Amino acid sequence: MAGDEVYWPDELFADLDRTGPVPLYFQVSSRLQEAIRSGAIPGGARLDNEISISQRLGLSRPTVRRAIQEVVDKGLLVRRRGIGTQVVQGQVTRQVELTSLYEDLQSAHHEPGTTVLAHDTVPATAVVAEKLGVAKGSDVIYLRRQRRTDGVPVAVLENYLPPEFADITTGQLESHGLYQVLRARGVTIRVAQQKIGARRAQGDEGELLDIEKGGPVLTMERVAYDNSGRAIEYGHHCYRPDMYSFETTLVAK
Repeated sequence: MAGDEVYWPDELFADLDRTGPVPLYFQVSSRLQEAIRSGAIPGGARLDNEISISQRLGLSRPTVRRAIQEVVDKGLLVRRRGIGTQVVQGQVTRQVELTSLYEDLQSAHHEPGTTVLAHDTVPATAVVAEKLGVAKGSDVIYLRRQRRTDGVPVAVLENYLPPEFADITTGQLESHGLYQVLRARGVTIRVAQQKIGARRAQGDEGELLDIEKGGPVLTMERVAYDNSGRAIEYGHHCYRPDMYSFETTLVAK
């Protein structure tokens, strides 16, 4: 179903219990969640507005608003300015492992897509020089890409590489993950230091991720090293929080 179509399955709410002890907002919220998780309401579907829903169900607007907010808080719906309330299109859950986003999308049976926004040789800033272990001002390769999953923007990726990788082509970056390209060149990425955080979208990130300007994004910063201990890439990326999450397993010592 296209995201610009309004969707509301009246049949799911035909038998609401209006006299029992279970609050009406909870009944509506529970049925919405079940319908989304089962696929009865498809990913990307845009729900009718609160006024229309309240009229169709014969409920007060505050009741409908609370029911929808419950589902938003569960991460199954997202409110988007100019669009309305929309079903999240299959969030990508990423194991915190030494893999690329491209490979994670493929392994989760999503269709990855890439637009290369920048592919340049630039002087290393103090931060980049420290991360890659090169002299400040020396040449490094700068890559900036928009990553999509099934046509929906999910991440903006920025990477810095040592200068010997200047011959990596835009075509390679559009059709493969960066780590796949590096491995094809004989690079063995052995270990990485990684930091996960959150902030507001900056610059053109909101537009590239199709979210509100200044909206929240998840972030990941990583320095990857080869089997000789040399830094091979430094990346800092941002992700749409409604489309993406990190997952890790903690083990007690």
